Amino acid sequence: MGEFLLKSRRMLVNGQLAPRTARIADGRFVSVTAADAPSPEGMELLDVGDLAVLPGLVDTHAHLNEPGRTEWEGFLSGTSAAAAGGITTLVDMPLNSIPATTSLASLQVKAQAANGHCAVDYGFWGGVVPGNTDELEPMARAGVVGFKCFLCPSGVEEFEHVTRADLERAMPILAALKFPLIVHAELEDDRVPAWSQARAYSDYLASRPRRFENEAIRMMVELCRQTGCRVHIVHLSSSDALEDVRRAREEGLPFSAETCPHYLTFASEQIAEGATDFKCAPPIREAENRERLWQGLKDGDLSMVVSDHSPCTPSLKRPDSGDFQKAWGGISSLQLSLPSVWSGAKAREIPLERLGSWMAFEPATLVGLSGKKGALAPGYDADFVVFNPEATFQVDPAALRHRHPVTPYAYRQLTGKVERTYLRGECIFDGTPRAGRPRGERLSRLGKSGE
Repeated sequence: MGEFLLKSRRMLVNGQLAPRTARIADGRFVSVTAADAPSPEGMELLDVGDLAVLPGLVDTHAHLNEPGRTEWEGFLSGTSAAAAGGITTLVDMPLNSIPATTSLASLQVKAQAANGHCAVDYGFWGGVVPGNTDELEPMARAGVVGFKCFLCPSGVEEFEHVTRADLERAMPILAALKFPLIVHAELEDDRVPAWSQARAYSDYLASRPRRFENEAIRMMVELCRQTGCRVHIVHLSSSDALEDVRRAREEGLPFSAETCPHYLTFASEQIAEGATDFKCAPPIREAENRERLWQGLKDGDLSMVVSDHSPCTPSLKRPDSGDFQKAWGGISSLQLSLPSVWSGAKAREIPLERLGSWMAFEPATLVGLSGKKGALAPGYDADFVVFNPEATFQVDPAALRHRHPVTPYAYRQLTGKVERTYLRGECIFDGTPRAGRPRGERLSRLGKSGE
């Protein structure tokens, strides 16, 4: 489509769902007006009626695993699933690809692998690992949106976790560059039960207690205060840590945190023995913890919800043994993030409007894309989702577009259906395969392309 009008009786603009008409030209929003405002005669009109129009979602936490572990996912399959889920911008983690994105050379390898194979716009995180401080500025100049580190073993040998001393060297560099550091915040200790094999989820949960996260987040608050570096905690699952996040925010520190759909949907008490599809790190916790995470979102202590899509081959989930110790930890959910979060929000009488901030505007702001992505407003890319918030469906694993149909959401009843997804004014998902070359473009914190 070239220049056209988009009309809906429920368009999410400035935090409010209301009747609106948007004018789109050259892939951007030109204007957004009241639905009954005069329109140019003869212009093409896309009227979606009562269906809601939301900003294209921005998912800043996904593992696409290409190159090196493309059999786990890959750019084309992962971004196709994203498009089907209403996600129009995706940021790929610096692991579990091989090589990991911890140097300028490895960033260039990943960029080449992604070029021409992404259905949505995309960016890359760089990695902070021991000994790579000299690579941070080159990666920043080459277009990463920020940097990721682990405070505990990552699960792959090519991405080592950092110590406090490593961060005291790296964080001042990132502060000077004005780039964020996102943190897998768990500090492990040996005060946990010894186990060699476990089919009970309670055993896995006991091996990663809340204090791992709580203590790590307190350390990161201290380092944020000490260095001035922008810090963002990824996939927060311990509701006990919300108070520390709140205090850092009230102090005025550049500190924030996210959670994920699976922490808002599932509860550890309901996970069956051997159900390794549910394994992730940090773990899914108790129902009361889940409800406190929802409250943290409502209160603003958690600023966003992103997928942490972390797939693997089915065999690595150890379905034969159901052994939580040996199974790969990661939840596949890109296509289901919006309906799963909306299902939980609706059940708690949280309005649909809140999801626009949590799943589009705030993630876009984190990665330096505010003014371009994450809102339906003049000058922004015309990325939007046509969404039916009343529709219900049962998750059919065979209908999922990520590479392997393995997910804990299988056969779960969800509310909210993505009808169509548009990227820069062009439909990239309408329930049927889209022909032609994938349209996704690479984005960076410094501009449109880091290449």
